[in-house]
Amino acid sequence: MSTRFIESERYQLDPLALEMLVCPWTKTQLTLNEKKTELISAAARIAFPITKGVPLLCVDEARNLSEEEIQRLK
Repeated sequence: MSTRFIESERYQLDPLALEMLVCPWTKTQLTLNEKKTELISAAARIAFPITKGVPLLCVDEARNLSEEEIQRLK
């Protein structure tokens, strides 16, 4: 198994693909959360889920970040 992949549960997300993804609202870069289960848009203050290794960049699927989570990002 290649070391260039980031594990997300038993599925994998390619870091090169991650670098190309942007927030659909703000067009800013997304960051992977600590548990590697969500992509965070700090500018929009939302988190997009990753399901079976596939980022769901649909605004309807995103959740709002709490103030505590936003402070941790800074």
